Amino acid sequence: MTNKPQGPVIIDLDESSAPKAKAKTKSKPRPKVAPSRAPIDPSSAPMIIDDEPAPKGEAMVAATRLVTRRVTWVAKLFWGALVALLLMYLTTAAWDFVFNLIGRNVWLGRVAITLAAVLAITVLITAFKEFSGFARLSRLDDFRKAADDLRTTPDAKKAVFYSKKLRNLYKSRSDMTWAIENLAKQDDTIIDPDGILDLTEMELMAPLDKAARREIETSARQVAAATALVPIALADVVVALTSNIRMVRKIAEVYGGRAGTLGSWRLMRAVATHLIATGAVGVADDMISSVAGGGLAGKLSRRFGEGVINGALTARVGLAAMDVCRPMPFHARQRPGVTSIMQTALTGLFGKG
Repeated sequence: MTNKPQGPVIIDLDESSAPKAKAKTKSKPRPKVAPSRAPIDPSSAPMIIDDEPAPKGEAMVAATRLVTRRVTWVAKLFWGALVALLLMYLTTAAWDFVFNLIGRNVWLGRVAITLAAVLAITVLITAFKEFSGFARLSRLDDFRKAADDLRTTPDAKKAVFYSKKLRNLYKSRSDMTWAIENLAKQDDTIIDPDGILDLTEMELMAPLDKAARREIETSARQVAAATALVPIALADVVVALTSNIRMVRKIAEVYGGRAGTLGSWRLMRAVATHLIATGAVGVADDMISSVAGGGLAGKLSRRFGEGVINGALTARVGLAAMDVCRPMPFHARQRPGVTSIMQTALTGLFGKG
């Protein structure tokens, strides 16, 4: 029998038999970076805040407020009395002047009487044109109200009468000959009242809407360029106001509502009131980004951004003028959008968006 060892057995291990420890991977030495080029910790970086306000189309907003400013009864009384007093003074002075000339020289008096008669005739002709312009604008209002009534309470006979009456409004215009003839060929094809109105709108309003859109694009381009290039703030308002009044007047002429000076101002007030009532004075952020965000105008300066926004507000004024001057509300045809008009108007002006 063998003797079992007493107590624990201790085995000495030398270095050769000891398990080898895993060698630590040597990290690559980091390149030395200059303190000026060292990366900045985002948490310790100062916050940069751009205090410059975004463009808001200040020129067009100011022009709209100027047009829609209400006049109190005291101001109306003051200006009315002032104008009446000036007219009395001018007529009395002219009367005395003419008779004094007659007393001095008969022929000079006759020349003065002739010139006064010419002036009076010119004033009467101007007044007649102004009243005619108001009458044409009222006629467009009557057409639009009649179309709304026919949409609310359809009537086939009234719809046919309305279509023929609207056709007669444009029969003297050479640019509407084809549309009128094409509509006349389809008189007996539709008997539904809404269908008659839709067909009339599609045939007669298509060329007119196209011409009105061209006027809007031209005015939007002019206002945008003037705002971007003219550094004087008051000049922006003057250019925007005059361009918009001219645009509204031309749109009224497109739809058959040619107006005079007073009629154009009244029409501009109606358009601006329509804009404020519908809340379309401001410019939506998505429209700005789609028109100016990716183009050259959005990358240059705030001045170019103001130009784009003023052009967009001009386009909205033009669309409101279409709503006010159009003898038929938009129903069968799609109403143009500000974005599409601005993309066409600003193509090649500030760069493509």
